[in-house]
Formats: sequence, structure tokens, C-alpha cells
Amino acid sequence: MESTDKLTDTNAILAYLYETFPLCFIAEGETKPLKIGLFQDLAEKLADDSKVSKTQLRVALRRYTSSWRYLKGVKPGAQRIDLNGVECGELEQEHIDHAQATLKESQEKAKAKRLAVAAKNPAKKPARPAKKAAAKPQVKKERAPAKVAPVVELVPAKLEELKQKQRVNIKLGQNPVSGVITDINKEDVHVQLDTGLTVKVRVEHILL
Repeated sequence: MESTDKLTDTNAILAYLYETFPLCFIAEGETKPLKIGLFQDLAEKLADDSKVSKTQLRVALRRYTSSWRYLKGVKPGAQRIDLNGVECGELEQEHIDHAQATLKESQEKAKAKRLAVAAKNPAKKPARPAKKAAAKPQVKKERAPAKVAPVVELVPAKLEELKQKQRVNIKLGQNPVSGVITDINKEDVHVQLDTGLTVKVRVEHILL
């Protein structure tokens, strides 16, 4: 049976939208502008779905439409789409101007934030050790290099490396979501997320 637990994490809700409306909500790459009033269509479609609430849907939709990749897709010649991916009207110039201004402002804020963090934490030269009182000469022992904890970096998986019941990470939005492989069908991999939601993704979206 499908889990009926209500989703509260925005990334999990976006993953659910990517799975339920794949022609409208695009998980990777360039997105398309959404139909005006799409939230109402979405709320009506999911009215009987116990997984999501209108409030959480609104938050997830706002996250999706304020992302840089979405704002970059609001450009001249682009067509708005509905939940089924059907084109339903060309963008108006004022909407294009607003998206470009919002993108520029967001990028400038991100840059300013990075500069502020860098200014607060300038690279410091290591302090010189205090001079010790003269002592009997000793034979210096070479110190073993300090052990540094390895940095775990997620790398794209290969199909032949994957198997059922294997824990993996899925690229959904900005943060990977963890889950367990339940089935592998050629290049389509079914993964049950830790949230209880099951998604079907291509192997290139899986990280190990």
C-alpha cells in the first residue's frame, strides 16, 4: 500500500510533484514557465491527496518558481505550460522583465552574502609557537601526518553498480534525497525515499 503520511519537507513535496506531474515540473535542467493560476489547478488535482496540504503546496511552488533555473527559463519566446505540459500562452514582456530583475537581485544578494562571509573569516596566518626556555638538546622525532577525516563526495552512479535494497541518493532540486532501490528496469530505477514516497528516476540522477 502507498504511504499516506503527510509530506512536510519541501524537497520531498517537490520530488512528489516531479513524479506526479513530470511534464509540468522538471527536476533537472531547463524549466518552462507555468500557467497563471496553476496553483489552483494543482490544489484541485490534489484535493483528495492526504500526502500534501495547500499550505505546503504553496511553499513548494514558491521554491520552484523562485529558483534561478526557473527564472532563467522565463524568457522571450517561451510558452507557459499547464499540469500536463500543454502550452497555454506566450509570456508577456512585463513578466519577463520581472523575472530577469528578480534573478539579478537574487544573484547579487548571493554574491554579497559570499563576500560578507569571506570578510568575516579572512585567511589567518598560523600563529608562531612561543619560544621555550633553553633545554637539553633532544633528538627530534618526525611527527606522523595528522589524520584528516575523508571528505565524502557523492558521485554519479553507474547502472552496473546498482542493485535492489541498495541505499542511494537522488538528485532532486538543490539537496540530494536519500532512499533505497526497490526495482531496476533498464535505465529506470525505482527508489523508495526515506519519506515513504517512491519515485522513478534515470540512473544519471542517482548518486553514491
